[in-house]
Amino acid sequence: MEEEEAAAVPAARKLQLSVAVIGHVDSGKSTTAGHLLYLSGALDPRQLQKFEAEATQMGKGSFKFAWALDRLRAERERGVSIDLALGRLHTRRRALTLLDAPGHRDFLKNMLTATAQADAAVLVVSAAPGEFEAGVSRQGQTREHALLAYTLGVKQLVLCVNKMDLAEPPYSQRRFEEVVRGVGLFLRKIGYSLPAVPCLPVSGWAGDNLALPSQKMSWFKGWQVKRKEGYGKGQTLLEVLDSLLPPVRLSNKPLRLPLQDVYKIGGVGTVPVGKIETGILKPGMTVSFAPTNLSAEVRSIEMHHEPLEVAFPGYNIGFNVKNIAVKNLRRGHVAGNSRNDPPAAAAHFIAQVIILNHPGFIRAGYSPVIDCHTAHVTCQFAELYEKIDRRSGQKLEDSPSMLKSGDSALIRLIPRKPMCVERFFDFPSLGRFAARDLKQTVAVGVIKSVEKKSTGSARKQVQKALLI
Repeated sequence: MEEEEAAAVPAARKLQLSVAVIGHVDSGKSTTAGHLLYLSGALDPRQLQKFEAEATQMGKGSFKFAWALDRLRAERERGVSIDLALGRLHTRRRALTLLDAPGHRDFLKNMLTATAQADAAVLVVSAAPGEFEAGVSRQGQTREHALLAYTLGVKQLVLCVNKMDLAEPPYSQRRFEEVVRGVGLFLRKIGYSLPAVPCLPVSGWAGDNLALPSQKMSWFKGWQVKRKEGYGKGQTLLEVLDSLLPPVRLSNKPLRLPLQDVYKIGGVGTVPVGKIETGILKPGMTVSFAPTNLSAEVRSIEMHHEPLEVAFPGYNIGFNVKNIAVKNLRRGHVAGNSRNDPPAAAAHFIAQVIILNHPGFIRAGYSPVIDCHTAHVTCQFAELYEKIDRRSGQKLEDSPSMLKSGDSALIRLIPRKPMCVERFFDFPSLGRFAARDLKQTVAVGVIKSVEKKSTGSARKQVQKALLI
């Protein structure tokens, strides 16, 4: 990682990165992200004045920055994020798409959709009295959001200790260190390397340490990261985002584009939206959508309202397709090149799972919700093939009758509704998943092999999975 001050990179050559903003409800995620957009010049001052006037009229003046991303009427009335929202932000060397995720557990599916598209995540934790403790409690979302981010492949994490202006006393160094210590304990257990997680105190409302160093926290000497790729340091959140490393982009693989949403735009038509995971997309290409098995020609492509002639992995795009109605496409569908290994619906798949947190025993027939890329589909644990050692991978027991928390096993899953998944080895972002039940994450897993609709046998698939 470069430490010297390099000249700003021209916009056309900046690396594209998607960053999810995650954390417990009311930790100040939308306010922090909105204020950062304003300070970086991505939010027009006149627009902010409009938000402030409207928010004050509703008695919610402190939500003016959050309204840059909380655009739904219900979100503004309730004061909580419901759906994910996208914002565009440029740093010195990066072109970032901010994915503002809801923190309330009722909208966890939308948080998962945001995190599944992210290259990195900012975990926002409140330093206000009682709020940090609520977030890391058994019912809090701070711990679960961090676990889900790691499970879905987000290996770069930033820890933002927010609401420092509301700490007791305000801007307290002791409170900051207490929060970092507490969060660090479970981040290490999840699998994050703490030296590679930059930690910084901020105030999303007051703007401290967002784009400029704060004079109110002179005790903060800056964040540091130590990764195998190198070292980095700085003072502000904007500098942290500029230091994020781009993941390996697989443009030579077949196209895979999980859909985040689908819109009908007057005068344009059907516009699916999502992030390209692998391959490239160009106007004129014929794409097929799984699991619906529909095909269409791509008329045009846009990224943040700018037309593109070619879209590469990592791009969050919208693309206009011919002759497909909006009702036939939905979040969780996957687009691919119809002439080069197009995606297909999975009849069933073999996965290695680790049971994290389940109060009882899991037997064949158990049916949790599987969150894989942007899809959320109930899948049945049809067969428990092997119990295995989660560290060495050695077989412990054939055909176990049940699984409990802490066990790892090779199992066959059958989607209850049409679903498209891939082998982790071929397409990592479409081959890892979390299983949710009882309003919590009960298991995580990686897909070893997939049986597409109407091909092969289950036993042959198991044999292939065992050879991997």
